Parts: sequence; C-alpha cells; structure tokens
Amino acid sequence: MSQAQGRVARVLVDTPLSHLDRPFDYAVPEELSGDVVAGCRVKVRFAGRLVDGFVLDLAEQSAHDGTLAPVAKVVSSEPVLTPEIARLARLVADRYAGTVADVLRLAIPPRHARAEVHPPGESTPPRDPGLASWHPYLHGAAFVEALTAGRSPRAVFNPLPRHDPERSVAEAVAAVVRTGRGAVVCVPDVRDVQRWDAVFTEVLGPGVHAVLTAAERPAARYRSFLRVSRGEVRVVLGTRGAAYAPVRDLGLVVVWDDGDDLHAEPRAPYPHTREVLLTRAHDTGAAVLLAGYARTAEAQSLVDQGWCGEVVADQPTRRREWPLVDVTDGTEHGAAPARLPSAVFTAIRAADGPVLVQVPRRGYRSALSCDRCRTPVSCLRCHGPVVQHRADQPLVCRWCASTVADWACRTCGGTRLRSPVVGQLRTAEEFAASFPDRTILTSGGDRVLDRVDREGAPLVLATPGAEPPVDGGYEVVVLLDTWLMLARDDVRVVEESHRRWFNALALAAYGGRAIAVGDGAVLQGLVRADPAGVAARERADRAETHLPPVGRVATVEGPEDVIAHLAGRSWPPFVDVLGPVPTEPGRDRLILRVPRREGAALARALKQLAAERSAAKESPVRIQIDPVAF
Repeated sequence: MSQAQGRVARVLVDTPLSHLDRPFDYAVPEELSGDVVAGCRVKVRFAGRLVDGFVLDLAEQSAHDGTLAPVAKVVSSEPVLTPEIARLARLVADRYAGTVADVLRLAIPPRHARAEVHPPGESTPPRDPGLASWHPYLHGAAFVEALTAGRSPRAVFNPLPRHDPERSVAEAVAAVVRTGRGAVVCVPDVRDVQRWDAVFTEVLGPGVHAVLTAAERPAARYRSFLRVSRGEVRVVLGTRGAAYAPVRDLGLVVVWDDGDDLHAEPRAPYPHTREVLLTRAHDTGAAVLLAGYARTAEAQSLVDQGWCGEVVADQPTRRREWPLVDVTDGTEHGAAPARLPSAVFTAIRAADGPVLVQVPRRGYRSALSCDRCRTPVSCLRCHGPVVQHRADQPLVCRWCASTVADWACRTCGGTRLRSPVVGQLRTAEEFAASFPDRTILTSGGDRVLDRVDREGAPLVLATPGAEPPVDGGYEVVVLLDTWLMLARDDVRVVEESHRRWFNALALAAYGGRAIAVGDGAVLQGLVRADPAGVAARERADRAETHLPPVGRVATVEGPEDVIAHLAGRSWPPFVDVLGPVPTEPGRDRLILRVPRREGAALARALKQLAAERSAAKESPVRIQIDPVAF
C-alpha cells in the first residue's frame, strides 16, 4: 500500500522479542500529522496490545502490501531519539546479540512531562583553560593541540598521582568544545561524578556541561537529557548510561578507569561502557581517550594494534611521582609469614601524617576454621559457612542466619577458632590496639567516606574502591593480604587486583612510601610503577587462552535440558564449545569461544538462536558476549 508523502512512520516498537527486532510501518492519521516527528515517542497497536515506540523516520511510502495500522497516540512530539543514537543502538544490539529495544531502554530516560515545558536555553561557551596539566606527559600537549585543530586523535592515558586527571580531561574537553564539537565523559560511579563535576565547573565554567546519572531524580535527569538533545550543552559527564547521550557533533569520548566493573551494564544486552563509546567513536569519527591509573588488557590491545597512541610520563618521572613500594612476604626472622609484619608497624609508627591501609575484605571475620585441624566451620543446620560480624556478636551462618552457639569441631573436637580471612573491621580492632594514639577510621560496605581530614593524622582502613582521598595525600599506603585478592576465581583477577592497587597508591603524598604484603615476583608492576607492563603481560596471557581482547567469548545460560541441546547443536567450525557446566540447580551455562575476527559472526549466530526461540515461544536463554566475569 502506498502512502502520501510523510504519512508513513517507521516505528521501533518496545518489545523484548528477538524475532521482532526491526522497525514496523504505521500510517500517520491526519489528526496526528502535525505531532508525529522523527525521534518522538508514540503508542501503537502491536500484537493486539497498545505499546510504546519511537518514530525512527517518516517515509513517503511503505513496502508493506496490506493496510497499515495507524499510530494510536503521540506521547510527546519531543524528538528524543536522534539518528546517531538510533544507529548506535543498532550497532550495540548487533555487537551484543541483543535487541534495539533493550538498548534504547538504557539510552533514553523515562519521560517527565514537566521537564518538556521548559523552553530551550542558549549554550554557554567554555573557558580556555589551556593545556598546562598535559605538559608532564609524552605526547600530552600534542594530543590536546590535535583536538584544538579539529582532528580526532585516539590515546590511552595513564596520569600521575596528584596531577588531577579530571582537570586534564576537562582541558581536553574544552579544546573540543571550542571547535564547535561535543564530548561525552563516563566515570564509574556517582562519587566520581560529584568530584569530576566540581572540577568541570571550575575549568569549563558554569552551565557548559550536563550531568547524567541514574541517581538523579527523574525530572532532573530528563531535564538534563533534554538540554543535551536540544543542543543547549555539548558536554555530558556521567556514569555508563551517559555513553548514549545525544550530544551533537560528537568530537571526543572519554572513559575513566575502564576496568571498573561498574562500567559493565547488568541489564540486557549487557554492554560495556568502553565498547559502547569505542563503537560510537568509530561510527562518528570522534576522538578517544581511555584514562586511568591502571591499564586494561583491552586498552593495551588498542595500543598494540596502533589504533590508539599512549599519553604517559617517562620512566624517571613515573618513579619520582609514584610512591616507593616495598614488598614483604610477612616472614619474621625465619618464622611463619605474619599477616601484619613488623615492616608495616614500623612504617606507620614513623609516619607523621595520614596512613591508608587497604584491606581486601569487608566485615569482621568472614571465614572461620578450627585452630587445631584447620577444618572450616560450618552450620549444623544447613552446612553453610559461618562468620562473625563483630567481636560482641555470636557466630552466624551466612546462608540461613542461624546462630551457632557452643561450637566444637566435628573433626577433632577443638573449641578454638582461627580466621584465615579477616575483614577491615577486625583489622581496625588490631590497629586500634597497636596505635592507641591514632584516630582509626574505616571505609567500606554501606559506609564509604568521601574525604578524610589530615588533622590528627588518621589511620584509615578501607576496602578496595572505598579509599577516601585526603588533601596532600597519605604519607604511607599499606596493601594488606594481596594474596587474598589474587586468590579469587576470575579470569581478570590479576588485572583487577592491579587496578585496585594502583588506584590506592595514587592517593599517596609526594615522596610517600607504600608497603605491599605479598609475593614480590607478582607485585613488580607496582614496584616499577608500570601499569602498561602489567597490561602487556595480561594481554599476552589472554592470547594463550584465546580470551578477550584477543578472542571473543559468549556465555549462554538457561535450563539444563536447553543448554544440553545447545551444546550438541551444529556450530560453525570456528566456535570452540566449552561445557555445559552447572550454575545453580536446574540451570547450566555454555561457553562459546571464537577468534576475535569471528566475533561478529558469533553474535549473529546467537542473535539467530534467540530469534528462533522467541518465534517458537520457547523460554529465553541469557546471552552475554565478553562478560566481565564468567
């Protein structure tokens, strides 16, 4: 059926069904012709129900032979879906074997009618902050000068401690905006956004950038989104959802600390912020900056391929700016290794300023065993692991919460306990007894300190990621139980551990020192202040096992009978099928591994699998491509 010009709307319908992941044509009724515009929200009849959708574009005619159903309602004429974001949503959906509808739920915040009433404002030009903060780095000034000239350089940036990386990024953003282009900057969490927001306001000036996070109130978030889509601001700072911000004339994308697992979206199709922004930069020709104190294997792979350059300080400067790291395995005069060796106590006693102690685990005593035979303590009721939350609280089961009273070892009859895994609360008690003249502060779990006052030279015990900054930096940084962080069952454990260690070391004062308790052979990257070397070795190890970024990996989870059937399916010859393995009662997981060049083919095969099951009305399976952990 042919329609008059502009009377056919191609609509992206909000449906989770994979076999219906495509636009559908609808007729635009005469009474709605003035309200239906490309990018607006509408409601349409779909499979007998009234559902939401976005108008992708308007066409002169439809290829559909029958009569088109009409657009039922225009929810809002505000064009919230731009052509670039619609294209990005399709690219991300194809990359992760998902649907465009799922991606758009991540990209476009829920509508708030009152926010649309506000009239559009005028954009504010940024200040010219210069590029002073880039001078300590090789090729740093050249990177910003290329942005100023309107070019699109790509770089991996490893800043120095105390050199305010947020200020460096703000200067790069200012250089881009002054050429008439826009920028998107993504950081891991809301605490990072708050710190970066203050620096961006100081460097760029008020009103130049918008903040987009899920923590904002719906009205404020949608209003910020509209300021971006209407072109009032060209700079967006936020968490992973900001990667889809409809910035006009995008000229730069930035990811800070791309190894943080908060950048991995927990909702389908489970995209990663880094990959979304790299896809967007490739599509639009924008500049790229992957920044962080540590470096991921993915970032190193981009450097090795020549797709990104490096912006780093030379080796003498790195050794001077990073704290001097001493490594001890905890042995004391030939005795068994001590968890709190004398070197740690000596360094803390000699410190006149604040001290940071990173403890890998939260809580008090998160694992218990018999002191005589080392048998783990388990619940008499359900056989679950037993923990102790505080010194004045009883032992409790972590599974069923039952109290364990009058415990005795069922193996040897012993009644004394030992804790092979100690949390930061128990460690705080030990330090409080050893250093009664110091103020002991803890940070972690549901109580994370935003900042610490230097006064009183506090001793701060924090879990990884919860270390609060202090003005001037910590005089001593202690990394406890590094072996425990490396003992986790995770293919990224080395990379993730070093990321957390480098982030803690970056909080040290100039001329400060650090002590790492662990294996010196494993911690040489910290001693040499060499995040690039750690990433290069990690990438080489991944190459041997054909894991990302060298290969592509997909996991498929579902009922055990379904996964067993998929394991026996005829896969292309380049697919390495691993499993299935049980994940929980009645559910299994299948791992599919392919060379990187076959990643797109694997995604298409999995998308076809999801579409087949959707069309047959069979139970869906959970598909993740390149998951952070598996």
